[in-house]
Amino acid sequence: VHKLLTGRLDRFPTIRQEGGISGFLSRDESEHDQFGAGHASTSISAALGMAVAQKYKPKNQRGRAVAIIGDGALTGGMAFEGLNNAGHLNLPFTVVLNDNEMSISPNVGALSKYLDKVRTDRTYNKAKDELAAMTARLPQGELLVELGKRMKDSLKEFVYHAMIWEELGFTYIGPIDGHDIRDMVDAFKQASQVEGPVFVHVITQKGKGY
Repeated sequence: VHKLLTGRLDRFPTIRQEGGISGFLSRDESEHDQFGAGHASTSISAALGMAVAQKYKPKNQRGRAVAIIGDGALTGGMAFEGLNNAGHLNLPFTVVLNDNEMSISPNVGALSKYLDKVRTDRTYNKAKDELAAMTARLPQGELLVELGKRMKDSLKEFVYHAMIWEELGFTYIGPIDGHDIRDMVDAFKQASQVEGPVFVHVITQKGKGY
């Protein structure tokens, strides 16, 4: 998509062919390719470098660097290097995890297992709908008791999901339905207000919108 939006539509059929455009970012190919890459695991480190560069601009000209990375690429060692450095530097910076369970080969390792647990956590993903339905049908006294229990359960679930990223120095937002535009806009507005690094966990299903 990046190549299509940066003036390479007419050459797109030549991608990965001899004399054609690269399958990855290439600084020799376009001024819009700000760094060279061979794998998406590089996105966090590259965006962090851009976040560092923002410090040298006048305050009214500073932007916020955003790295987008898939759940497969997140298991790469370079991604963890970037996360570690971002938490240490504590700069305004956002990492968006596009968690769609898609990669060239099956994901393995502890992080992959952790993400599986988050995706399938029915307590967290159904909490908002259940709370709305409960509010509509319970008497006021019972509602307060039930709300207290739900809030306790929701807090436990939030801590469970956020712990690994918070320990790395990030403010965690998610998991979010990546096909709910309103929730996405709210999440990114929230992220933009945080002075330090933010990790936005977005769950998507491959193929929607195409």
